[in-house]
Amino acid sequence: MRLIRRLSFPILYLCAFLGSSIGQQKPLSVQKPASSEGRSAFNSACAGCHGLDGRGSDKAFNIAENPKVRNLSDVELSSVISKGVPGTGMPAFRTFNERKLRALVGYLRSLQGKNEARAAHGDAARGKAVFFGKGNCSSCHTISGQGGFLGPDLTDYGATTSADGIREAVVRSPRVVTHGYRMAVATTANGDRLEGLVRNEDNFSIQLQTKEGSFHLLQKAELKGLEALDGSLMPANYRSQLTDAELNDLVSYLMKTPDPTKASTLPRKKDDVE
Repeated sequence: MRLIRRLSFPILYLCAFLGSSIGQQKPLSVQKPASSEGRSAFNSACAGCHGLDGRGSDKAFNIAENPKVRNLSDVELSSVISKGVPGTGMPAFRTFNERKLRALVGYLRSLQGKNEARAAHGDAARGKAVFFGKGNCSSCHTISGQGGFLGPDLTDYGATTSADGIREAVVRSPRVVTHGYRMAVATTANGDRLEGLVRNEDNFSIQLQTKEGSFHLLQKAELKGLEALDGSLMPANYRSQLTDAELNDLVSYLMKTPDPTKASTLPRKKDDVE
């Protein structure tokens, strides 16, 4: 009996300790994955200015590819988010707790391609055929000097972007049109109608580039009409136009052209695939 009492005490103590520890843990089913929480926080707090993919807009710069941002430590990024940047449009998100900050920084790292595997599950050769064929991407975009000029040059696009990030940029709908890629229609005093991309604009003039490549510098006071067009030149139906296999092939082509290890490290202004 004495032996039983001696053995039972530590066993009961251990059971009580484990029971208390387990009781303090939250059920796994109610814990929100960090990626989901981070995506939600980013979309609500950051995407409105920096874009859903972090590559900027006319309101704020590219934080997914900017070397200065990419080189900040997680602690430094958390500090910028919680304290803001005085003298700029970056507000302070002081209500974000440590967990939310950690999830947000983790999601931003995934947009930067640091936390996601760079392996693509397609065939780059077939992807090239999609780019210059069925996908019709080359009508607007250039790869290694081949293709169109209306959209951004995608030669280095895949060097700093994850496979998931590229695929999301291709199939995203609706799209946020970045500065320099908005469409407009200008009607001259003679009644000529010019439709093209707004490359530059101020209070007095506007520069349009038509789909044929011609540039037109127009004085607003001399125009009969000037109408901004909604939407992006890039189709929003790639999810249905291309099969999953073709999308994987296209992503592989963009990631392997050129060799990511030889890609330029210069930051792009507000580049996107749209």
